[in-house]
Amino acid sequence: MSRTVAEVVDRDVVTAPVTATVREVAELMRVRDVGDVVVLDEDERLAGIVTDRDLVTRVLAVGGSGGDPVGQVCSPDPVHVDPSTPLEDAARLMAERAVRRLPVVDGGTVVGVVSLGDVAVAQDAGDVLGEISAAPST
Repeated sequence: MSRTVAEVVDRDVVTAPVTATVREVAELMRVRDVGDVVVLDEDERLAGIVTDRDLVTRVLAVGGSGGDPVGQVCSPDPVHVDPSTPLEDAARLMAERAVRRLPVVDGGTVVGVVSLGDVAVAQDAGDVLGEISAAPST
């Protein structure tokens, strides 16, 4: 886990403006086959993040509408990290804040999202490489 967030982050971040509707964001998630969308304010800065789980718990389960602005249902001002953050620190932050995804922000611009899955894959790869390097023979 000595890697940084930059080494594992998915840089194909999917974004939507804070004024987009829930329906538009859900369609974007379907078309792009993603589980989260980063919500940007008028200045294209991080305003929030919305996940497929948010759509279920904050819209469908409470009788919300697809026409509602996504800014009303996203997690506002989400905790985020920069690309140089050690992956171990990102994992700790996710555990402390009980979140599964962290936007990655570089100089005010969202450059990706690191997920719990990214951390798990990196950790498994690190464990395997560690076992290989510690093996007495090939």
